[in-house]
Order: sequence, then structure tokens, then C-alpha cells
Amino acid sequence: MAYLEAVGGLSGDMMLGALVDCGLPIEALQETVAALGVASEVEVAARPVMKTSISATKVDVSAREHHHGHDDHHHHHGRGAAELIDVVEQAELEPEVIERSVAIIRRLAEAEAKVHDTTPEDVHFHELGGLDTLVDVVGAVEGLRRLGVGRLHCAPLPIGYGWIECAHGRLPVPAPATAELLLGTPTEPADVEGETVTPTGAALAAELADDFGRPADFIAETVGYGAGNADFDPVPNVVRLWLSGERAEGATDVAEAGVVTVIETNVDDMSGELVPGAIDAALAAGALDAWSAPIVMKKGRPALLIRAICAPEHADAVAEALLRETTSLGVRMARMERRCLRREQVAVETEYGTVRVKVGYLGGEVATASPEYEDCRRAADEHGASLKEVYAAALARARDAR
Repeated sequence: MAYLEAVGGLSGDMMLGALVDCGLPIEALQETVAALGVASEVEVAARPVMKTSISATKVDVSAREHHHGHDDHHHHHGRGAAELIDVVEQAELEPEVIERSVAIIRRLAEAEAKVHDTTPEDVHFHELGGLDTLVDVVGAVEGLRRLGVGRLHCAPLPIGYGWIECAHGRLPVPAPATAELLLGTPTEPADVEGETVTPTGAALAAELADDFGRPADFIAETVGYGAGNADFDPVPNVVRLWLSGERAEGATDVAEAGVVTVIETNVDDMSGELVPGAIDAALAAGALDAWSAPIVMKKGRPALLIRAICAPEHADAVAEALLRETTSLGVRMARMERRCLRREQVAVETEYGTVRVKVGYLGGEVATASPEYEDCRRAADEHGASLKEVYAAALARARDAR
């Protein structure tokens, strides 16, 4: 578990700095750049800096001076969102890292498109041709995974005032795209003239935060500070990241995950071929999970119940996705509490290779373990074994590792 405080702002590079300050090796970010296939174009480095009286880590994402070629025009005109998404989807990264990174880039593109009256497909990212955005986003998602952060809680984001100069001209603070991304996200005014939260920072918080506010029974084991480029003296331009270790006395492995919204609808006049698309649309709109189940309605008509759960701030978007992608004329919405097991992902070595296993804990004991399907499928194919054999081997190794 982690708790993020945007003390003096939040941006992509500030998030990377906080992760490195918490113990993420800079080599991990460099490996992420390599996995994205852009190591020949950009490099990442970390350095210590002082922000007012606070020592923090500054991560720099910069263009390699020796890189030249037919793609140089990208640096001037920027890469499109679709191109960045394609890079992420082709990267050799964990599936969940790819999925969350793509969701963040889409959020950014949709926000920029709305405020500039264009389409997400026509949005282009500037600076290093969009590669800084790419590295910030994927580096943050991969960094949290490598540090074992299962849940991220976030304090309200501080919002400054004034004006900024950018590629789109002179804009008010927060920038319109940032303001769009902050909808549904708790904020608070900051006595700072200038941009405290960037669009990338807002998108990271909106997509990655499981809840807002300091979690109960939170005991921090590590704290790190990531620095930004601004000097807001006396307010330090840093973000603070707390990582929890041990749990408070009396706390259990069943952690309250806050309130979720359940959205559902019954349909009896819809082709089954459309159901997967509706579920995918709900997930893309921010649903934590979505599914369908057969039911019987009045007069004995067979029908489907389509249901999704999401964080309350995503409820409107998920409801709109279901209404758009199904034949329903309305959806039901209810708020519920959700609790989940403390979980972690471990890699176990089997005779079929390395397999990742999700482990859930209850009362300090392992309550459940589930091997990753894709790992088992790949191992089975490579070794000519059955999927069942690989599953059994992975579970046995997970039990041995307890």
C-alpha cells in the first residue's frame, strides 16, 4: 500500500522521482525505456536536488543528442496518442502495466481533444515528441508494480493560480486539459502562482489512485520525495510518497477498499455478439470489473444481466458506456462497500519455467493463490505440457514458498 501527497504539485517526472527516492533503482526505469523500444531516442537519469529545505530526487527524461533520422519530425510535431498506445501495446511489459498505461494515455488524449475541439486520434503530444509523456506514464505504472504497491491512496491535489505559457498559448491555471482530468478528483487551493498539477500528473492520479485520503491503520516504512522543475518558494515543488510495511496493531489482512458503485441493466433484445463489446467499453471507461449473467425476465423471456463495478468518480462514464453499447433504456446504480484481501504477486520457479502467482492473505495466512493464466499457457505450449500440469506445479511451488 502507498500514500501519495502532492505537497507542492504532481507531474510525471515528480512521480518518477518519488519512486526512485523510495528505492526504485534508476536501472528499472532504464529497463522500462528499453522495453518500450525507445532507448535510442531518450534516456533517463536521476539526481539529488534541494527544493526549499527538502532533499528530493529529480528524474530527467531527455533526448539523446546523437539520435537523428527519418523520425526526427516527431520531435517537432509530436506523436499522436494512437502511436504512443501502439508503442506500449508492443512493449515487453506485464499485461497489467500495459493495460493501465494505455488507459492513462487515453485519458490524456480524450481530455486534450475535448478542450481543443478535436478528436483523441488527432491529439499530438509535444515536448520530446511525446516520449517524455510515454516514459512518465509507463515508468510510473511499472515503478509502482516493482515496488509492490497493490493499492495507492492519494491526498487531495493542490491547485495553484495564474497563467502558463505552453504549446497552445497562454492558458489559465490549471490548464484546461488538467481541469478536465481533475473532474471527480478531490482538490484543494494552493497559495502558489503557477502550475502545480500537470495533465500527466492529473491523469496518473485519476487512473492509479484507488482512493483519496490517508488510509486507516497506515504505518509507513519508507518515504520518498520527487522534485519538479518549478521553484515555488516557500512551497517546495515536491511530491511525497509513503510506502507501508507492517500493519498497525489489530489490523487484519482484510482491508476496506472504500466505496464502489455497482451499475447494472437487464437486456432481452440484444444480440449476444454485442455483449463482449459492452463489457470492454465499461472496462475502458473505468470499471474495475464487468460481466454478464443469464436471467429470466417477465413472461419467461431469457435475458442477460450486465453489471459493472467502479470507483464512484467513474460511475457516470461507465453508465454512459453501457447505455451506448447495449439496447438498454436505463441502468441501475447503487453504492456499496468493498473489502479485499491483502495481496501480492510472487514469481515461482517450476520445471516449466517462471510463473507468476497472485497470493491473497487473511489473518496473516495465505487464503488463496492463483497462477497467471498467460504464464501457464505459455509454459505449457513451450514444454508440451497440459495447462493443468503447469497450474499444479505453480501452486505447489507457491505453497513451498509460503
